[in-house]
Amino acid sequence: RKQVLCVGRGMRVGLGRVAWIGQKRTCVSGRTAFTMACSDNGEEGERVAAALAAVKNRIEVVCQERVSQSMPMRRPTLVAVSKFKSPQLIQACYEQGQRVFGENYVQELVEKAKELPEDIEWRFIGGLQSNKCKRVLRDVPNLHTVESVGSQKLARELEKATVLARSEGIRSTPLRIFVQVNTSGEESKSGIQPKDCTSVVRFVLNECPNLFFVGLMTIGRPNPEQGQPDFDCLLECRRQVVKDLALEEQSVELSMGMSADFEDAIRYGSTNVRIGSTIFGARPPKR
Repeated sequence: RKQVLCVGRGMRVGLGRVAWIGQKRTCVSGRTAFTMACSDNGEEGERVAAALAAVKNRIEVVCQERVSQSMPMRRPTLVAVSKFKSPQLIQACYEQGQRVFGENYVQELVEKAKELPEDIEWRFIGGLQSNKCKRVLRDVPNLHTVESVGSQKLARELEKATVLARSEGIRSTPLRIFVQVNTSGEESKSGIQPKDCTSVVRFVLNECPNLFFVGLMTIGRPNPEQGQPDFDCLLECRRQVVKDLALEEQSVELSMGMSADFEDAIRYGSTNVRIGSTIFGARPPKR
């Protein structure tokens, strides 16, 4: 097992699993270093709970707009993105009824999943290396969805890892996945090209019986000059996939919209919004 160096308050230094002690914990695993802040007095938890309620209210307002305009309305799932945030803050959201949380790093997700309630629906939303598939399926039994499947290779490795996890009794159901699409064409973003959507989805449907295709995911470019071209692109990708593969449109979900643009995303018909900083506050910089 990879060793993790834990350095933090409390004068405890050692190698092993990440511990959550004191007010701050710095973890170094491989080349990744990050700091997670905890709150001892509960004030931060109260702030996060209030922010979560405000976000839910904003979502409800936009949903009602669509209803009033007689537009199709499927209430979106709120994915609370908790990367670099402590289990205490996640617990504060959990106690307000939030059950769906998104994480970007395997090590961080594994450690949090061990400490937090088993009925949390964890979603992996970051870049997933093929060699980490077995570990995340093995060590996170309540991994609900991987939203960032950006290649046939990754789908194939997740299929193998899910078969193994099911054979070992770790999970009993297929793994839900979204196919990530790079709608902006930015080199810094992962995902398949829009033109490849049909072929990758066909591969998942035909070759990966232990994966359940949920829909398409994208990360929109920040501050577009006009409209929401990435949301338009993902809608067109869905139309093409539905046509080519004879699927029902309502069966193909869309995961688009984050803190800065989730209200627009809902207006475009997003069924999943991934919101982090608006709920938890600004994240510490990754070092």
